Parts: sequence; C-alpha cells; structure tokens
Amino acid sequence: MPAHEEAVVRQQLRSLFDTAVAAANPHVVLASSLPEPPKGRCIVVGAGKASAAMAAAVEEAWPQVPMEGVVVTRYGHAVPTRHIRIVEASHPVPDAAGMQAAEDILAAVQNLSPDDLVLALISGGGSALLTLPVEGITLADKQAVNAALLASGAPIHAMNTVRKALSRIKGGKLAQAAAPARVVTLVISDVPGDDPAIIASGPTVPSATTAADALRIIREFNMEVPASVLRVLESQSEEVPKSFEADVRMIASPLQALQAAAAKAKEFGWNPLILGDAIEGESAQLGTVMAGIAASVRHYGHPIAKPAVLLSGGETTVTLGREKPGRGGRNTEFLLSLAIALKGAPGTYAIAGDTDGIDGSDDAAGAIVTPETLVRAKDASAIAADFLRRHDSYSFFATIDDLVITGPTLTNVNDVRAVLIL
Repeated sequence: MPAHEEAVVRQQLRSLFDTAVAAANPHVVLASSLPEPPKGRCIVVGAGKASAAMAAAVEEAWPQVPMEGVVVTRYGHAVPTRHIRIVEASHPVPDAAGMQAAEDILAAVQNLSPDDLVLALISGGGSALLTLPVEGITLADKQAVNAALLASGAPIHAMNTVRKALSRIKGGKLAQAAAPARVVTLVISDVPGDDPAIIASGPTVPSATTAADALRIIREFNMEVPASVLRVLESQSEEVPKSFEADVRMIASPLQALQAAAAKAKEFGWNPLILGDAIEGESAQLGTVMAGIAASVRHYGHPIAKPAVLLSGGETTVTLGREKPGRGGRNTEFLLSLAIALKGAPGTYAIAGDTDGIDGSDDAAGAIVTPETLVRAKDASAIAADFLRRHDSYSFFATIDDLVITGPTLTNVNDVRAVLIL
C-alpha cells in the first residue's frame, strides 16, 4: 500500500478509537441519569479515573442545586469544579493521599437524614484510589497486596474480591455509612460484564464475596502478601456481608464504546463485527487468537467479509514472572503478540488502547500495528520476540514511533481493540 494510503488508514483507526472514547464522555452521558434533586442536602462523593469529570458534569447539569462533597481521581485527571472538592491520588498502587481522601469521603456521609441525597460517582480505578484499610492492616500492607494482585494475572473480579475484604469503605460499606440518606450511584463501567459490585470494588453495592473468598484467591494465584493480611482475612472468614437495596445507574459501558466504534467503521465503508465487550485472558494469547481470526477473514471471508474490522473490549492480563519486566501494558502486549503472529500479513492493521488514555502505568493509551511493523522494527534492530518475552511492549512501539498518545481522557470504559482487514 502506498505511504499516503497507509497514512489515511492510520488516521481512520485513530478516529475509530477516539469515537469509542467520546461515547463515554461524562458530559454527554451523565445528565439523563440524574435523580430528582433532594429536599435536603446533596452530598457528592466518588472515586475513579472519570470521577472528577463526572463531578463537573453534575455541577453543569444541576447549576441551581446546592451541593458539597469530595471525589478522588488519579493524578493528572482533575478538572475545575465549583463546589465539589477534587483530590488526586496514586493509581494503580495506592498512596497516603488516596487513604486520606477515603477518610474524607466516609466522613462526608455521616449524620445525614432521609431527606438528604448521596450521589456516588464511580468509575474504573476507584479500587486503588479509595483505599481505607480495615483494622490490623497498614497502608504499606495494602500497597504490597496491590502490587501482588497486579503481578498475579488474576482477573479483575478476583482482584477486587481481595480489595473489598481488606477495606472499610468498599463492598457496600460507603452506602451503609450514609444511611438513612438516599444513595444513588452513577457508574461508568470498566469491567467485563458491567457488574457494579466489581467496579471500584463496589463501595455502594452489597458484596456477594467474603474474606474466605479473598483467602482462596490469594492461595490460588500464589500471591505473596504480608502475614498481617492473612491473619485479618482468617479472622473474618466466617463473616457474611450485609445485604441492602442499591440504586445503581449505568451511564456508560464498554459495549456502548464498541457500538460507537462500529458506527464509525460503517462510515469508512468497513464491515464491523463486535466479538465481545468482556474478553479476558492473557494479552499475548489473545494477540495470537486474533491473528488467526484475521487470517480467516482475509482468506475465507469468515466470520465476516472484508473490508472488515474486528472489535473487542474487556480487560486482559499480563502475568509477570520473577524477572524484572520492561515497560508496557495489556494493550501494547496484545498488539506486539498480534504483530508477531500476523507476520506482516498484507492489508491487516490494528489499534488497541485503554480508554482512560493510560495503558499500564506509562503515558500511552496503546499503539498501532501495520503490515510494516516487523520490517520497521528489524530496521531499528528491535527483535519483537525479545521485547515480548521481557514484557517490554511500550519500548518496542516507542522504538518504531507507533505509540498512541492521548493524555488522560477523563473517562474509562476499559480497552478497545480493533483489527482491520482490507
């Protein structure tokens, strides 16, 4: 393909990704889900990568409603607000700022009446940002647990089962503290299946998991955690979580983002196929599988005729070994594996990225793959298989200048992957 035509395809793929992200913009999707304003006080609390933008959208939608409160978001994700205090804290490993914010949020919902409304703004990333350890667990202990979870390869529902069991605010405890006030939760989903009990570890949703479940997960994934954590979980293993009714309103989800991307693909004359919004598993393995599906489309027109774009979402994992890993996240690892498996297949391109703008802990949302990816890497003396073995996918795509940099998008509906076959 001539260089100018490839440049057009790159722009189209980037437009596809940007369209998916825009579909989850809080200023677009939040207002229609707000309840009636309360007779009493309006307390706004929240946690997650999109929580600050959600808070600003609430103020925009309710300019005449007196409100107060505090939300915690990731460093670099704050936006200006008039009444709601925005706190920035660390993600994915929690810090003291996040713990203080969680204390402040819990304090903000004390001593309320049935006429008061607690509006909880919850989005992905809230689990690490809303850190308030149970008695017997220190912040350092929670940081060690988070690091073990991130390296374990455990799926997000398993990770958040452990986090809920070690928290004084997650697993419905925030809503319980707000009683007898009405609690309405607005959620932007970043998890497979859109279960609100998993998103940010469900601070306003009753938990269906226990400390015993958390212990089982720690052992199943061979996590090394502090002895204090095991003692606390063992002491609570017989406890049963409290049940209550929760008013939860899903305002944006991974499927909505994929549907928006599919609509954009049709504008480009491509046949979109959404493979699923809840795909999990190892990122590198998914790359190999997607290369196989792309080959079927290219050679047989199955499961869809070309020009086609295969769309998928969800949250894959990268299981790290004992060797110190390189830089990268689940999307760039997926793409590097895909590029290796495609072997430069003609007319096959891909983009993948985290809709929050940060894949892993670096400054890229993801990257782009083209038929020339491996050739350009070879010209730069970059051996793709070596980078994949070291989990150094960010460095690989940085070498060939194919990272996708968006900056913080102020929303988060998990990953968007698009494989294009022309």
